[in-house]
Amino acid sequence: MRRIDRSLLLGLALVGAGMLFLLQNLGFLGTLENAFWALLFGAAGIGFLAALARDRAHWWAAIPGFALLGIGMLIALGDLAPAFAETWGGALFLGMIGLGFWVVYLVCRACWWAIIPGGALFTLALIAGLSKSLAGEDLGWIFFLGLSATFGLVYLLPTNEGRMRWAIYPAAGLLVMALLMITAMGALVNLVWPMVLILAGMYLMYRTLRPRHV
Repeated sequence: MRRIDRSLLLGLALVGAGMLFLLQNLGFLGTLENAFWALLFGAAGIGFLAALARDRAHWWAAIPGFALLGIGMLIALGDLAPAFAETWGGALFLGMIGLGFWVVYLVCRACWWAIIPGGALFTLALIAGLSKSLAGEDLGWIFFLGLSATFGLVYLLPTNEGRMRWAIYPAAGLLVMALLMITAMGALVNLVWPMVLILAGMYLMYRTLRPRHV
């Protein structure tokens, strides 16, 4: 995108935002106020994602793009489904930001670092969604297990710099922390087989994705 095009779009966005603020302050929006703001944030998010679609070198646009879309969705759900927004709004917003980081990794394999905030935000989104139905002790081991899986993916997924072998150490340490918390809660018996399945799946992913020597 040429510099003049970017300046024009920024100017139009500022004029539009100023007009909305003016209409709001004068009381003209009325009951449509939330709908206008939802559309504004949604349109801004789509604008960033459109810039990414035109040129993958603008990988950074995925982060504000999905974040703004998440804000727009939260505002809209506050009117359309307030009960859902109250329970799952935080999880939705964190998940949308996390999705932005995962898209960064998908379009820019040199940006392997995006896996870490992407996985951490997905973990926090899961915790936010389960916080009303699970006790704090359960959320603790889920947090450590999610971070362990995140670093496990850093180790397993391909990057332009080759295998990130260092990531296996924080993955193992965080997994031990999760298992210790589960053991302290006396819930190890109920969760040992899911853990075995998770570890077996990660091992199979590693066997599939690792470089093969001819």
